[in-house]
Amino acid sequence: MKIYKIKVNGKTYRVELEAVEEVASEGVKEVKAPEAAPKAVSTGEGTPVLAPIQGTVVDVKVSVGSKVKKGDAVVIIEAMKLENEVLAPVDGEVSEVVVTKGKAVASKELLIKIK
Repeated sequence: MKIYKIKVNGKTYRVELEAVEEVASEGVKEVKAPEAAPKAVSTGEGTPVLAPIQGTVVDVKVSVGSKVKKGDAVVIIEAMKLENEVLAPVDGEVSEVVVTKGKAVASKELLIKIK
């Protein structure tokens, strides 16, 4: 057993460490990274409203043709048990709604378009 003194934020601590025998390790398993969700592709003109975070769409507050003002909640996304309102970045009319209630979305995925 070895004894060390460690100083943290001006306070000294005494730490005792035991020697540990080396153990043969098993081979490292290769883990594949999860595939990214496909991004929705839009062909229309307008201002895209993208998901700020990954989550599940809890509610879509607008439909095609809805008039919105900058700052209006257009979509609600749940992430880590918190509901996050996605706000319209501009005044205008909703020209396209890509997501539906219950859909899982990735960060930066297209939700709606406003023209």
